[in-house]
Amino acid sequence: MARDTIVSGIDVGTSKITTLIATVTEEEEARVIGVSTVESRGLRKGQVVNIEEATQAISQSLEGAERMAGTSVGKAFVSVGGNHIASINSHGVVAVAEPNREISEHDVKRVIDAAKAISLPSSREILHVLPRGYIVDSQEGIVDPVGMTGVRLEVDTHLVTGGATAMRNLKKCVEELGVEVEGMVFGGLASAVSTLSETEKELGVVLIDIGGGTTDVAIFIDGALSYSSVIPIGAINITKDLAAGLRISLESAEKIKLRLGQQPKIPALADDHETVGTAKTEKTDELDISDLGLVEEMRTVSRKTLVEGIIKPRLNEIFTMVGLEIKRSGFGGMTPSGVVLTGGGALTIGATESARRSLAMSVHIGEPKKISGLIDEITTPAFAAGCGLLLHAAKFGKSEHGSFLRGFGKLGERVQMKGLAGKVIDLVKSFLP
Repeated sequence: MARDTIVSGIDVGTSKITTLIATVTEEEEARVIGVSTVESRGLRKGQVVNIEEATQAISQSLEGAERMAGTSVGKAFVSVGGNHIASINSHGVVAVAEPNREISEHDVKRVIDAAKAISLPSSREILHVLPRGYIVDSQEGIVDPVGMTGVRLEVDTHLVTGGATAMRNLKKCVEELGVEVEGMVFGGLASAVSTLSETEKELGVVLIDIGGGTTDVAIFIDGALSYSSVIPIGAINITKDLAAGLRISLESAEKIKLRLGQQPKIPALADDHETVGTAKTEKTDELDISDLGLVEEMRTVSRKTLVEGIIKPRLNEIFTMVGLEIKRSGFGGMTPSGVVLTGGGALTIGATESARRSLAMSVHIGEPKKISGLIDEITTPAFAAGCGLLLHAAKFGKSEHGSFLRGFGKLGERVQMKGLAGKVIDLVKSFLP
């Protein structure tokens, strides 16, 4: 049995930078052995605006995770965000190299390369090429054509593109610390890997990842990512609205926002149930914040003023923009699984209700799955992208390993090596899982 592989992911966000280190089990489950989160610096709306500050913050997060895991990170997957992310669906067609024989992995690679051959400005780079489905001789809906017999092979792909400059700057910040960037992953895709079930993807679902400075939208149709985009508004805008409305600092506004999100609804209802007079009802509207230790020395705030007057209008704006993105995608009405909300902003008070009302779909909050180990602090929506990076790394490593092995097998079949060389290849294959 092969020993567990160590993988790592660095989720570089507008409000926080999280480094996760995990071992991967045979079932592609990630067992977290090191985690460290620090406040983000040098980033705005998901993009690096100060390389030196961003590098220092990433270094701090990396060191903390390495110390906890007791191992150093040589290579890592990094999340990419920002409104420079865009997507396009492309189609590729090739003739099967050997018409009388089965479709090989080489043919699949050729057809994906054909789909990638689109005209892009020099300022943009392809981040992901994700096959949505293959067509063999007009037969649609094929998931894996390898081994099938056919003459004409087609593929529908989803291409996620990003700004070349923004991606290079982010890569530079990580590589300056001596860590090789094994791959860059769109934040929305990473969150989807950790929070969505296969059934939801198959039926059709909209993932909304509300981060600090941006909101990622990823739409899955028939099990494949079919539309992705980034909206340049996030949870930090809600904090700024609170700070402006109450005339307090951003730090104080953030504390009040978190306190509101943690407030259970049941005690409030119980209070209302007990009350008879109007004065008592008005009193339950007051939120006690005296224990937060705010520099402004505020004692109480009106819950209704904050939620109805400040937070709800901003949430409605975010979900209205998401609604426009869904309309633009052309997949409206094709997502019976509804909406999955994730990211730190999903915990904002009233977010689920606002999304349900604005998008007219069922809404629930998605939390990271398929992870174990030191997960007490990270099984919340805020760490969905970081956990997704680990699961993506686990899958990526395994598929690379598998394709290498399959290639070796094909080589042996094609050349039909005899004697000592054949025995050596058999021996190597026996050691590989």
